Amino acid sequence: MNYRTVLTTCVYCGCGCGLYLEVLDDELVGTLPCKTHPINEGGLCIKGWSAHEFVTSEKRLRRPLVKKDGHFVEVDWGEAMGRAAAGLGKIKEERGPQSLALLSSAKCTNEENFLLMKFARGVLGTNNIDHCARLCHASTVAGLAQAFGSGAMTNSTPEIEEADCILVTGSNTTEAHPLIASRILRAKEKGAKLIVVDPRGIQLSSYADIHVRQRLGTDVAWINGVMNIIISEGWHDKDFIERRTEGFEELEKKVKEHTPERAEQITGISQVDLRRIAETYAKAERASIIYAMGITQHTTGTDNVLSLCNLALLTGNVGKRGSGVNPLRGQNNVQGACDMGCLPNLLSGYQSIASDELRGKFEVEWGVKLPKEPGLTVVEMMEAAAGGRIKGMFILGENPLLSDPDINHVREALQRLDLLVVLDIFLTETAELADVVLPGVSFAEKDGTFTATDRRVQRVRKAIEPLGEARPDWQIICELAQAMGGEGFQYKSPEEVFGEIARLTPIYAGITYPRIEERGVQWPCRSEEDPGTEFMHEKEFSRGLGKFTAVDFREPAELADEDYPLMLTTGRSAFQFHTGSLSRKSPSLRRELDEAYLEMNPLDAGELGVPEGEAVKVSSREG
Repeated sequence: MNYRTVLTTCVYCGCGCGLYLEVLDDELVGTLPCKTHPINEGGLCIKGWSAHEFVTSEKRLRRPLVKKDGHFVEVDWGEAMGRAAAGLGKIKEERGPQSLALLSSAKCTNEENFLLMKFARGVLGTNNIDHCARLCHASTVAGLAQAFGSGAMTNSTPEIEEADCILVTGSNTTEAHPLIASRILRAKEKGAKLIVVDPRGIQLSSYADIHVRQRLGTDVAWINGVMNIIISEGWHDKDFIERRTEGFEELEKKVKEHTPERAEQITGISQVDLRRIAETYAKAERASIIYAMGITQHTTGTDNVLSLCNLALLTGNVGKRGSGVNPLRGQNNVQGACDMGCLPNLLSGYQSIASDELRGKFEVEWGVKLPKEPGLTVVEMMEAAAGGRIKGMFILGENPLLSDPDINHVREALQRLDLLVVLDIFLTETAELADVVLPGVSFAEKDGTFTATDRRVQRVRKAIEPLGEARPDWQIICELAQAMGGEGFQYKSPEEVFGEIARLTPIYAGITYPRIEERGVQWPCRSEEDPGTEFMHEKEFSRGLGKFTAVDFREPAELADEDYPLMLTTGRSAFQFHTGSLSRKSPSLRRELDEAYLEMNPLDAGELGVPEGEAVKVSSREG
């Protein structure tokens, strides 16, 4: 018997935990935590422990599929790639490049996301490329970039336990990011104050020094109310504001309008509790803000993020250890997919597609002219597909039929396409609508890199051979590009692709595979002598000065009324993940939780006559 372990990076959430895949006689048999890894230090959540289970599921795609007469037929790679290349080429020729759109994947490697971005812009000639960050942390990228100049977590995961105060809002951290939650609990054990602002009681609430419940969609109001108190009491960091920020006068004028009385009226948080939050956060030497999609997934998501940035700037809690504004990214490589330029207006490293200078650098490297007009977001793509303006789509490892808003509209849009090509490892709900399905491989069957939520670029290593006739996604993208006449896709390995990423992407310029063999490196890392950046904005912000933005409170776009009297807020489970494409194939996770569930206030349940365990139908204005 031949037993070996292969060090790699977990494929579930954005924590970026290190684990070993156990291989016995070339078969994947188990998962072990890496005890020396800087993030998990020998621990794993239940999803991490079972990360190997979905890989060999009998439901894995093993051969290409093509739809004929409304039914899928297994075909060889030549026929599948030929149909995909010919179909995309025909649409490009007859309807123009802007009639095509692509969705990249937060589950795939940096190398694969970069290649799909290159394929979209360099071969198809369109900037219509986006991915699921649009629906989770696009407002983070916009807000943090506006305030600080860089749209990512300012500090690193290990530093969280060094904070004197931690403000958690919009994050059910123990369920969604368990190994980051462990850092919060360690900080609490060391004496840190914990503030939880969440409309729902979560596990962290029981550890919190202060837990308040805001009315849904009123985050700007409570943050402005807290800042009003801090300024009124003189608790703001006047020296930091003078030296390192701009726009304070406009902010001060705006938050004066948001008195504690007004904030209480809007949010439901008492003036006493607002004052406790203000004093606890402002007087801490090192205060860290941690948030997730409870902040971003709003019509006012960018405003919410800007408000948290204002709070950190106001108290000087940026640019030092154990502080900062720290968004927790949902998937293993959603940070990397953003970094790689899978966004309609940005090239890799957040370089503007509209800049002649920056775009020109890529044109010289790739030997092709690139479009400069920003493309469509995923929401706009679905609108355009439903309206007949987008005729062909290529979807890599995403399942918008379950994950996008208004899924009835998404189904209608995808069904109107002339061609839908899906590259995935399972026949997802989205793949079932495809004309061509290309079987990719899991994280255990390929090499590459992921970038964790704290900007940590880490290795992914091949442990077993691909199942059946499945191929690594990076190879499939290269073969499709070459089939359509694309130049510069003759890579021998993901490491060679990463070399191109580093050449074109200044924040990755100093990162190489040898440097991240043992431990990851955090960007920005601008040269091979640069050790990477544990926490950002120490001496100056990426944009020069930190920018205050005066933000006014706006009500959510949809509010409860007589016809729809309840407010629904979504959340996560520790035992399942996103649309379940991976986790529902894991026997261990299904034993823990096999179906979704609804939580309701017992008073509402009593009025509606809904007993525990009863099946209910939930309807919104959208269906």
